[in-house]
Amino acid sequence: MILKFKFIEKIPPSLRNKYILTILIFLLWIVLLDSNNLVARFRDMHKLHKLRSDKEYYTNKIETDKKKLRELKTDNRNLEKFAREQYHMKKADEDLYIVLTPSEDRRITRRNN
Repeated sequence: MILKFKFIEKIPPSLRNKYILTILIFLLWIVLLDSNNLVARFRDMHKLHKLRSDKEYYTNKIETDKKKLRELKTDNRNLEKFAREQYHMKKADEDLYIVLTPSEDRRITRRNN
């Protein structure tokens, strides 16, 4: 019993108060132990922000692709231009030379490796 009292005497008086102790346990529970703790909440908020930015990116990408598709469907010259640029198609009597910038060259070599 003497050991218990010595241990309790080593604890600062402010932590021996039952109200302070209850508040500390409650804060520990909220921050770390609860299923909806603050750490998980911040992680989920970060995920939500990333998903919203991804949604915005893909929405813009869909809009630009719709515009390109509309242009390709309306005019044969645009279709030919697209085929020549994207798929390097050429006519039978033409020679095709592809000039790459250094950044395009790096991107292509990374894809092939």
